[in-house]
Amino acid sequence: MSAKSTNNVNTTNTSKANASKAVNKENNYRDTSDFVDMKDALMAAIMDLAEKNSDVVMLESDLMKCLGSTCFFEKYPKRAFNCGIAEANMVGVAAGLSSMGFVPFAESFGVFSSRRAFDQFFLSVNYAKQRVHLIGTDPGVVAQVNGGTHMPFEDIALMRQIPDLIIIDPSDAQSCYDLVVQAYESGHSSYIRLARKGVTHRYSVDKTITLGKGIVLSEGKDLSIIAEGEIMVNEAENAVRLLKEKGISAELIDMHTIKPLDTKLIEKTAKKTGKVLVCENGRYAGGLGEAVAAHLSKTCPTLMDFVNVGEKFGEVGDLKYLIKTFKFTAEDIALKAEKLVKA
Repeated sequence: MSAKSTNNVNTTNTSKANASKAVNKENNYRDTSDFVDMKDALMAAIMDLAEKNSDVVMLESDLMKCLGSTCFFEKYPKRAFNCGIAEANMVGVAAGLSSMGFVPFAESFGVFSSRRAFDQFFLSVNYAKQRVHLIGTDPGVVAQVNGGTHMPFEDIALMRQIPDLIIIDPSDAQSCYDLVVQAYESGHSSYIRLARKGVTHRYSVDKTITLGKGIVLSEGKDLSIIAEGEIMVNEAENAVRLLKEKGISAELIDMHTIKPLDTKLIEKTAKKTGKVLVCENGRYAGGLGEAVAAHLSKTCPTLMDFVNVGEKFGEVGDLKYLIKTFKFTAEDIALKAEKLVKA
């Protein structure tokens, strides 16, 4: 299915999370095809889970309007907690609620959910075997005009250090909804990484999207492109089209789950094409690229290259500028892919 992306901003407080929607008859997943923001899909999943499960609670760091979680606070006032601009404390409160049998969804900007609250998430939640779903919004360059102080390039690296933690970075609205529901159903804690504003519609409600299983978006024979998250998968899709015009057949995989990593699919595509390009909206060290490289070095040594932020800090700019500055564009990806094929 070809992806459709929009940068529309939903200005309503309740978003579409409460709206009546069509569902997949087999799994009862909601159709997200008319959502205008990724945060709508996230909140729809949380609202649907809360309706069916009384243990679901929501914690915010004074960002209800930013995430669109006002709908949860209005519908479930006794299950919603605004902890203020104190993210580490918020995660500690979430750990305490988990110890009492609740399943918290705790949200802040990715830079604060990961770096600022890491010790509490590592020890109070995961080491203590509690169950919390930590949401980190606007990862990588998606923070845009909030600038370098709000750009978590290292959040994946940090979260990969936590044993048994699920890490997801969905590339569209439907995968966001489905994976959040599955993360809850897994019984594990998770780190949910996604943009708030704008949305891509790539998958239909009938598409099977499975936690821990990457999705092959296009078959190819000359090289494999493994991408994570909305920005990188969108640009990689366009890069595949550019490569096709040059006679290069690229296989593209949406690696929406970073942990647990779909190592079987990674090995399969590496053996098939012999060359792998990993694209991620974050840092190589500790990120998806390093995880793929580490696995293939043991099982199927493969010629590789990487698209990531490199050794840079973030900076202020709109998304178009930042994607160009950090060489995330389809043209940049296609150029690296072409060089890799010719190597």
